[in-house]
Amino acid sequence: MRNRTLAIIGNPNSGKTTLFNRLTGSNQHVGNWPGVTVDRKTGHVCHDGVPVDLVDLPGIYSLSPYTQEEIIAREYVLSDECDGILNIVDAANIERNLYLTLQLIALGLPMVIALGFMDDVRGQGIRIDCEELSKRLGVPVVPISAKKGENMHELLDALAGKMKPPARQPAYLHGVGAAIRRAAELLAPLPLRKCSLPFYAAKLLEGDQKMWARLDIPASTGRELSSIADAMHSHSNSTDNEMVLADALYDYIEDLVRSCYQRPREKKLTVTERIDRVVLHRFWALPIFAFFMFLMFWCTFGPFGSFLGDCMEYLIQGLLAPAVRGGLAAVGAQGWVTGLVCDGVIGGVGGVLSFLPQIVILFFFLSVLEDTGYLARVAFIMDTLLRRIGLSGKSFVPMLMGFGCTTPAVMAARTMENEKDRRMTIMLTPFMSCGAKLPVYALVAGALFREHQGLVVVSLYVLGILVGILAGFILKKTVFRGVSSGFVLELPTYRMPSFKGTVLNMWQKAKDFITKAGTIIFLMSVVIWLLQNFTPALTVAASSADSILGVVGTWIAPVFAPLGFSGWEQSVALLTGLVAKEAVVSTMSVLYGAGDSAALSALIGTVFTPLSGYAFLVFTLLYMPCMSAFATIRREMGGWRWAFGAAAFQTGLAYVIALAVFQVGSLFV
Repeated sequence: MRNRTLAIIGNPNSGKTTLFNRLTGSNQHVGNWPGVTVDRKTGHVCHDGVPVDLVDLPGIYSLSPYTQEEIIAREYVLSDECDGILNIVDAANIERNLYLTLQLIALGLPMVIALGFMDDVRGQGIRIDCEELSKRLGVPVVPISAKKGENMHELLDALAGKMKPPARQPAYLHGVGAAIRRAAELLAPLPLRKCSLPFYAAKLLEGDQKMWARLDIPASTGRELSSIADAMHSHSNSTDNEMVLADALYDYIEDLVRSCYQRPREKKLTVTERIDRVVLHRFWALPIFAFFMFLMFWCTFGPFGSFLGDCMEYLIQGLLAPAVRGGLAAVGAQGWVTGLVCDGVIGGVGGVLSFLPQIVILFFFLSVLEDTGYLARVAFIMDTLLRRIGLSGKSFVPMLMGFGCTTPAVMAARTMENEKDRRMTIMLTPFMSCGAKLPVYALVAGALFREHQGLVVVSLYVLGILVGILAGFILKKTVFRGVSSGFVLELPTYRMPSFKGTVLNMWQKAKDFITKAGTIIFLMSVVIWLLQNFTPALTVAASSADSILGVVGTWIAPVFAPLGFSGWEQSVALLTGLVAKEAVVSTMSVLYGAGDSAALSALIGTVFTPLSGYAFLVFTLLYMPCMSAFATIRREMGGWRWAFGAAAFQTGLAYVIALAVFQVGSLFV
């Protein structure tokens, strides 16, 4: 007998992930939903001897299939895997949250509502009658504060106890109940979950095309459903049946909130409103944002980050590598085995892992800025600037995600309704410097600009943004002509980030990085070592220049000579960066035969000048993304023509700007 499996579902910024982390702790697993790269988080909790599996669904506003996240959430709650629902409702924004709640009630599954952020609500002087709310909705309502752990035991009691289906269908009995009931009766003979028939009926009547395609409805039944839908629309003033049902839901919500929700008579400025008066100020908004970015990069690449990086390097190159080398020598391993393991694997993988502390610090800051609600304000601030290149603030969210990883950032553009804006955002997002490029920056900037490493890295991030703006102007005047769409954004309440949630997020990012180093970078390091030590005739190479890589690199090296770096090793490193950007570091480490990052830094100082090194970093920043991101762009853009066009545009622009940096810089050096 399998465990009870519950879906955790709620609006974005409703505290869903904080509650998930609070309930499951480290007992969770992150994978992907089938066919997409959207994270699937699952966790386990056992209360009073009852095991419960929890699935953290993506944050959504409704069960209408407009975004990938909504499709994933809806398909899951309609599947046989889902035994019940834990619905997270933000008590401070209860009207908007209840829209999704009423749709979930229509599914007829056992359900518990966790009314979150009750500490914030009490601080605002708002009073909620949870008993009346539970009675009106027909499901248990547990007031909680996930951040403070308030009422967690009561919530677990409800989840591990005998969960019951909703006692009634309040929303769909209001105004449109007769039509819903008739449609549900028509669907009864179909092989559908009977408790969910009101939901299926509502979606079919509102004209949900994906639902019509999902169900095998007989032609006669389809005609009767269409007749009911036409009659329902004829008795309303709404533009379509989706609006008819939305009006019915919000009419019920308005009445429900009036009876259960009491706001203070005297309206006072909240903490969020007072902070927004400063951080959204017309003059101070951008300087404040710039300060936070400077602080983040200074902590990442300053003395603290460098110290942690040196410690990691000592563990790998100072302790692990000599111990392995000595162990192999003791067992009489052949020289090529020792070279492969120590120089290829440990040198390549270790060269990347030595930057793990700096990546963890960077994601710590990004996690804190996101959890506090500030990143949403940044999107609002950037809306004016983005409109000048034909985009809206909606584009900033995927582009901001691009500073973490380009692949999910490209997928995040799915939430954009305007097709022109979506495609343009996808083409511009790779110009934002992803976290995988960070080891390359740290290596080259640390070797050539030791005293100003942080400033150099900040300049690369800023340059990526500026080039994105330039590319936006070019695309707006050529490929994507037209007017950008409007911008509607929810500004969440400011909240203190959860220490536990932040640590778990950092751990997840670190684990992803380590996994990548242990798979892709490991394989790349082995392949690079083999290609470096064998000739095209598959004999042992007398020198690296005679190897397969040396031959290939010699062919393409002249292309990069005008950019200031003509060594075949740099050219090969850039090629391997197409597999994973971190591979640039591991490739250099293997090709130059550096035993540790200190030796590699010293070698970098001999093959690059500060100017040519910066041009190399500029090209690394801007040229086409890794294969994972490229494949995602092909899928999201709908064909190879768009994908190769985007790659050619990005790489061409990278070459031109790196060329300008070196050639113009040479005039002053």
